[in-house]
Formats: sequence, structure tokens, C-alpha cells
Amino acid sequence: MFEVIPAVDIRGGKCVRLYQGRFDEEKVYFENPVEVAKRWEREGARRVHVVDLDGALKGAPQNLETVKEIVKELSVPVQFGGGVRSLKALEELFKIGVDRVVVGTVAVEESNLFREMARSFPGKVVVGIDAKEGRPTTRGWLEVSEFSAVEVARKLEEEPIWGFVYTDITRDGTLTSPNFKEVENFARSVKKPVIASGGVSKLEDLIKLSRLKNVVGAIVGKALYEGKIELKEALKELP
Repeated sequence: MFEVIPAVDIRGGKCVRLYQGRFDEEKVYFENPVEVAKRWEREGARRVHVVDLDGALKGAPQNLETVKEIVKELSVPVQFGGGVRSLKALEELFKIGVDRVVVGTVAVEESNLFREMARSFPGKVVVGIDAKEGRPTTRGWLEVSEFSAVEVARKLEEEPIWGFVYTDITRDGTLTSPNFKEVENFARSVKKPVIASGGVSKLEDLIKLSRLKNVVGAIVGKALYEGKIELKEALKELP
């Protein structure tokens, strides 16, 4: 079953969205991220994706109390990403009830630490591939890898990870539609399941993604907040 996963991006305790991952292009949508997460659950979301943008910049989660409250208030699973660069941070997130944790920078830059993370929590760690022109970026999308996203992913999926979140950062927050070619190429090149992220702007984008081999879901942010997609209606139209 294809999942439409609403994104709740937190910065400074508020629910925001960035444009192409740029921290200087931020729009605040709601003051209370917990209420937003509850709204998406009410509208039928089977999972919510919470991003700690402060954590992504600082290298350690900064909004854990808010995340803890979201987990407590929701009955659906919470997937978390943003600044998880230590085993201690990973342990703390699972301790407060997060279902899956997205790890990006450590997965690309610190293979030994990532191996320890994946093996400590098999099937619970998701690799976040935030790609720019087919190459992974790290440290809040500020550094670009010399290897291709597919090369990096094939090596990482040898560990007991759940799968991947593939984000084309040039499309993220732009409402210009996903980079279907890159998503399809990536998903066909790996064995583990892939969640697409970045650029979803209309229902047709979700339908197209749902038809791609090995793409099991899509994270949707700005399109929901701007009213371009109605979650209830989208869920009715998808398999």
C-alpha cells in the first residue's frame, strides 16, 4: 500500500517549510507542530514524518520535547530525521517512541558508526539520501559527496536498514513536481524500499510516484500546507 506521509518540519519550535533546503528561505505555517501532526492523523495519514531542522544544522536533535509530545499524542507511527549523528541520539529517539529514524550524514560520512547504528536497531534505521544532481549531500544539505547516490546506497543497504528516503533537494519546497527520472533510477537500482521526497505539488504527482517500481510512499510538505493537495482526497485516489 502506497503511503502519503505528511511532513512536519520543526525550526525554533514552529512548523515551517524551506525552499530547496535553504535556511534563509523559511516560511512559518503553524506555531504548534503537535497540533499540525494531529491534524494529518485526523485526515487519514498512516505515518507522519517529523524533521528537526535545527538538529540538521547543529548535528544533534534540538526539538526532542516537541517530538516526544507528537509521539505521545498520535496513534500512528512517527518517522524522524534531523541531526542524528550519534548512537546516543538514535537510542534516545527510539526510547521516546519514534518508529523509524532517518540517518543521512553519518550514513554517507561515517561507515563504522552507521554500521553500529543499523545493527543495533535492525529494520528501524532509514537512510536519507538527499541528492543534488544525483549526488548525496550531508550536514544540512551543505556538503556534496564525490560518489553517486546509487553507489552510496548500494553499499549501505548491505546493512539491516529499513530502506531509503530519496530527496531531490533542487525540487524540495518548490512545488514543481518530483524529479521522476532520478527517483525511478534510484529506486530501480536498490533492493530496499524507497520513499520519495521533494517537489510533490499535485495529486497526479503522487499517482505517478505510486506506479514506480520499489517506491512505497512519498513525503509531502508544502503541497499540503499550501492546499495544493487535500490529504483525504489523495488517499482515496491512491492504491
